[in-house]
Amino acid sequence: MKKNIKKLKKRELHSNKDEKLNKSLLNRQKKNKNKAEKKLKEETKTKKYQLNKTGEISRKKRIGFTLAIVTMVFLMLSVRVAWIQFTKGDWLKQMAYLQQTLDRKINPKRGTIYDATGKNVLATSSSVETITVNPLNIASENKEKVAKKLSELFELEYEDVLKKVNKKTAIETIAKKVDKEKTNKLRVWLEEEKISSGINIDEDTKRFYPNNNLASQIIGFCGSDNQGLAGIEAMYDDELKGKTGKILKMTDAKGIDITDTTEIYEPAKDGNDLILTIDATIQGIAEKYLKEACIDNVCTDGGNILVMNPKNGDVLAIASYPDFNLNDPFTINNDEQKNNWESMSATERSNALQAMWRNKAISDTYEPGSTFKLVTASTALEEGIVETTDKEGEFCCTGYIDVAGTKMKCWRYYMPHGPESLREALMNSCNPVFIGLGQKIGVSKYYQYLRKYGFLSKTGIDLPGEATGIFLTEKKVGPVELRNHSIWSKI
Repeated sequence: MKKNIKKLKKRELHSNKDEKLNKSLLNRQKKNKNKAEKKLKEETKTKKYQLNKTGEISRKKRIGFTLAIVTMVFLMLSVRVAWIQFTKGDWLKQMAYLQQTLDRKINPKRGTIYDATGKNVLATSSSVETITVNPLNIASENKEKVAKKLSELFELEYEDVLKKVNKKTAIETIAKKVDKEKTNKLRVWLEEEKISSGINIDEDTKRFYPNNNLASQIIGFCGSDNQGLAGIEAMYDDELKGKTGKILKMTDAKGIDITDTTEIYEPAKDGNDLILTIDATIQGIAEKYLKEACIDNVCTDGGNILVMNPKNGDVLAIASYPDFNLNDPFTINNDEQKNNWESMSATERSNALQAMWRNKAISDTYEPGSTFKLVTASTALEEGIVETTDKEGEFCCTGYIDVAGTKMKCWRYYMPHGPESLREALMNSCNPVFIGLGQKIGVSKYYQYLRKYGFLSKTGIDLPGEATGIFLTEKKVGPVELRNHSIWSKI
């Protein structure tokens, strides 16, 4: 019994110990759990803080980056606006003006060209008109009708006119230099069809040459815009052409007329008239006989006649053959070239026309031949080497003269001229006499007179394309060259 009681007490004791141990273990586990939970909370809180902090930094970076881009774009736009304003401002202003204004030109009347008498008209201008259209001002339903009528009246291709009428441009030219008879028909048609806008009929002038071929290489001709292209027309273009007038009208961005604005009209200023030294009568006579001489003598390269007033140097006529029709300057006058015109290249055609237009008396060089003996004779008289023109026996032609060891023969070598005066020597064209005079004059003195006569420079005649004479330089002239100059011969 006592043993059992002891055993029970021991068991109770052990039981109490186990309960205490269990309680201790539970408490420890609870503490550990609390610590773990607390640690987890702290770690979670730390992570949340770190995440919040990272997000805030990222957001700040994005804001800063965005601000930097905005600032850069703003600066770039500011620079661009400043560049446009200060560098391109005037140009853009001009472009805006051109876009917003419709400018139609009015050609002036070119000045009239008269001959020396002031009565004979060599070139004049007649009044014609130019037709233009403002495609955007023509109603869509009228475009085909307008194109058809314009092509019929002015003998143009319908498709070409229709393309111009349908364009988006402000203005298109349909026909130039149109006679008023045709433009009046157009006016009547526009009135009948009640078309009041989009088709313009403006004043213009057309160059006309009453005498056709007379003085063609002197007068020259004009282009389609009344600009001088050759001869006097080109040389005095600034004086003859006048000042272009214009019609200004405001338009919107599409090129359509703004009806509330007024049309500004600036009249053209006509060109100045011109009186030449050319005498139409003398010119006509010279051309007539030159043509006959060239045909009779089969002169394939043509010919020239120049008539001057010996008292004052006025040029009274410059006749050239062949000539051309000033009213049709682009039609070739050579029969052979005319027959082959279609097969000729553009370069060949241009060369043929340039040759036809060229004034050979001005642009080409010629050997004067025995006519140059007059220069030698006048120099000898001026220098006192020859006393008078008619002293009998002053010279004696033996049929030749020695130059640098070579016999220079007279054309009458076998029948010499014998005793001669200067006048007789000129009449006989005696080479030995003038070679001898050249030797007495000498190179230096001879070249002084060549300069005085103007042979070593251009004359300055009021015609384009003047050529300079071809002479050796003074340093290169020896006895043989001086002989050649005295009689102007290459032999």
